[in-house]
Amino acid sequence: MFPLKAAQDLAHCFDLQERDVILWSTDIGWMMGPWLITGGLMLGATIVLYDGTPDHPDASRMWQIVARHRVTHLGISPTAIRGLMRSGEEPVRGADRSSLVVLGSTGEPWNPDPWWWYFRNVGEGRCPVINYSGGTEISGGIVGCTTWTPIEPASFTGPCPGIDADIVDERGRPVRGRVGELVIRKPWPGMTRGFWRDPHTTEGRYFQTYWSRFPGTWVHGDWARIDERGFWYIEGRSDDTLKVAGKRVGPAEVESAAVAHPAVSEAAAIGVPHEIKGEAIVVFCVLRPGNEASDALARSVQDRIVEVLGKPLRPEAVRFVRQLPRTRNAKILRRVIKGAYLGKDDLGDLSSLENPAAIDEIRATAMGAAAR
Repeated sequence: MFPLKAAQDLAHCFDLQERDVILWSTDIGWMMGPWLITGGLMLGATIVLYDGTPDHPDASRMWQIVARHRVTHLGISPTAIRGLMRSGEEPVRGADRSSLVVLGSTGEPWNPDPWWWYFRNVGEGRCPVINYSGGTEISGGIVGCTTWTPIEPASFTGPCPGIDADIVDERGRPVRGRVGELVIRKPWPGMTRGFWRDPHTTEGRYFQTYWSRFPGTWVHGDWARIDERGFWYIEGRSDDTLKVAGKRVGPAEVESAAVAHPAVSEAAAIGVPHEIKGEAIVVFCVLRPGNEASDALARSVQDRIVEVLGKPLRPEAVRFVRQLPRTRNAKILRRVIKGAYLGKDDLGDLSSLENPAAIDEIRATAMGAAAR
C-alpha cells in the first residue's frame, strides 16, 4: 500500500503525469526517497536521482540539474532553501528554470521569507509551492496543497485526499485558531498496520505510540493549527513543545520570529530547565553573510522575538553558531542540539547526522555560557 499512497499523493497534490520529470532533494534512507521512486514510477514519470549535497561544488548545483534535465517538478526542504539563500540570487538566475511547473517542499515548517524566495526566485513567481507533510508510517502526506486551489505562503490547503485529518485539544475535541494535536480519525491507503515483532495488543508499542491518547484516533505527534481562512500550518513536533511559565509554544513559531530578523539566516529553538519558569527558551542562530556575532545582536534578536510572540516568550539566550546539526536531507535535529547544549553524553541515534562538527560547536557555546 506504500506505493499506492505515494502515487496517489503525487498525482492529486503535485499533478505529476507521465510526461513530467521530477527531482526531489532527499535521502534514500528517508521515506521521501522510496516515495519518489515508487510513486513516480507508478505514474510513468521520469525520475532524476542525485548523489550529493545541494551546494557542491557550488550553490548553483540544484538549479543546473534542473536546467540540464528539464525538470518539471522540484522538491526541496525549507532548511536547504534557507542555506542556499545565503549565496544570493545569482546562482539561481544563472540556470534555465523555464521547465519548472511545480515546486514541492517537505521536512519541516517554513518561515515566510524563505518561502517567498523559493517562490519568486526559483519558481519565477509562476510555480505553485506544494507544501506537504506526513511521515513514513503514513506512507505519504497527511496535509498538503494542490495545484488548483488557493495557497497561502508557508501553509497547507488542508488534508491530502483520502485523509480524515483534524486538530484537537488535550481532550480530543476539535480546535480552530490555536495550536493542537494533529490527528487522523479514519483509516487511509498506506496506513501502518503494526511494528515488526510487536504484539498486536493494546500493550504493544504500536498501539501505545499512535492509538492510546484518544479512542479510535491516530495521534501523529505534530502540533498544527487552522487559521481563520481555513489554511493549515504545522508548528513542529509536539514532543518538542516549549512550555514557558505555563505558556505553550512550538519551536517553529520561535524560529520564524528569529529568522524575521534581517541578520539571521537559520534558527533552532530548544527548551532548557529553569527553576522558576519550568523551562526557558534558548535560540541558536546562523547569521547571514556580513553580520558578526555580538551581545548587542543577541539582544536585538531577542527583541524581535518579543515583538512577534510577546514578552513572556522572550528567549533566555541567543547563541550564534556557524551551522546547525542536520540530517543528510537538511532536517535540523533539535533533540541533538538540546542534548549537546545540556552536556549529555548520549545523544541518541546519530546515523543520519550529516555534520558532526556542529555538535562540538553547540557544546562549546554551552561551555562559554557557563564560564560567564
